[in-house]
Amino acid sequence: MAGSGKRVVVAKSAGFCFGVQRAVDQVLRIAEREEEKPPSERKPIYTYGAIVHNDTVVTALKERGVSVLETREELEALSGGIVIIRAHGVPREIYELLRERGIETVDASCPYVRKIQRLAEEHTGRGEKCFIVGDPHHPEIIGIMGWARGEITALPGPEEAEKLPDGGGERVLVLAQTTFNVDKFKLLIDILEKKRYHTNVINTICNATFERQEEAKKLAGSSDAMIVIGGSSSSNTKKLFEICQSECRNTQLIQTVKDLKLYSDEAIRNVAITAGASTPKEIIKEVLTYVRNEF
Repeated sequence: MAGSGKRVVVAKSAGFCFGVQRAVDQVLRIAEREEEKPPSERKPIYTYGAIVHNDTVVTALKERGVSVLETREELEALSGGIVIIRAHGVPREIYELLRERGIETVDASCPYVRKIQRLAEEHTGRGEKCFIVGDPHHPEIIGIMGWARGEITALPGPEEAEKLPDGGGERVLVLAQTTFNVDKFKLLIDILEKKRYHTNVINTICNATFERQEEAKKLAGSSDAMIVIGGSSSSNTKKLFEICQSECRNTQLIQTVKDLKLYSDEAIRNVAITAGASTPKEIIKEVLTYVRNEF
């Protein structure tokens, strides 16, 4: 490797973010606590939705006895056990449902997501209109919208902002999904202001997301090939891929090393690797080892 003059670099920010690590650690602590009990005293453990958007992590937790519940109906059918709230957070009604049913609940919501939920609740409760910038189908956005006490609208991106009617000076609070693309967020704010909305902008994009995106952009811009590792349903991983692909045409998005298609080409001198916030270090290490051996 050293003699070939080729270089493989891993982004410092690659892998679990604070919120994901915290959520996974909480699930593991609960699993260990129950495993220490006699079998007859153990409670079944559930997460409401995948604790993080990574199939490898979810499968590993399943092997520890942690089941995933996907619907409200499944929660309503529970008669006991422990329910862990996923890192993405959930609407207020889910907490109320679990409390009414007397189900032991562990809140593994990312603290940064909980902050956005509180902002949406407080500002809409005071009569302010709110735009939450992000994917309306993503669990984080669904959860945030479920805390509003007044008018809240999801804006997936600049295209949707362009379709809004003239604001006429209306005051609006603007929040963002923690993993939203920073550049797109700035563009969207510009559009809202041109449409004469009086914006109160609180940039709730997680600092770790910003650092991850900026580092990935720089690495992709100086590399001949870029590898982005992350779950197929991970929003932040997809955004990383978009950013890297705009800087480096030879960008691959993979879930594990098995998905990697590495071609030995003399034109490729520098390879960079980054990973989404839900990607375990073990998978990153496997990819790095493989690339170093095969490249």
